[in-house]
Amino acid sequence: MRRIRRLYRIHVILFLLRLSNLLFICSKNQWRSPTAEALFKNHPVHEARSAGTSEKARIRVNEKLLLWADVIFVMERRHKQLLNKRFPSILIEKQLVVLEIEDDYQFGDEELVDTLKEKLKAYL
Repeated sequence: MRRIRRLYRIHVILFLLRLSNLLFICSKNQWRSPTAEALFKNHPVHEARSAGTSEKARIRVNEKLLLWADVIFVMERRHKQLLNKRFPSILIEKQLVVLEIEDDYQFGDEELVDTLKEKLKAYL
């Protein structure tokens, strides 16, 4: 019986780690979300993209990106609020995670990378 439970747990973990589309969102899609996206480049299990909520974003979040995503990570609570306001019907069935990472970093900043690795260790 223990062996069956153990195999079941392993099966559940593998199911949860199946190929997932991860979307990272910050304000302008310049520093934080592209850094997070870069962490998943060539990842064997996940595909990642990034976008921003601002009118000035390099890549602006849109319905197509949100529908593509299995998990949506936002850097701050205000990004979640903006998404809920703009795309309420899409977000109902989405897993949305607030990472609580302030806009204090440049692209690839070592401290930012370390923070992202810590917060995303379940996906890395």
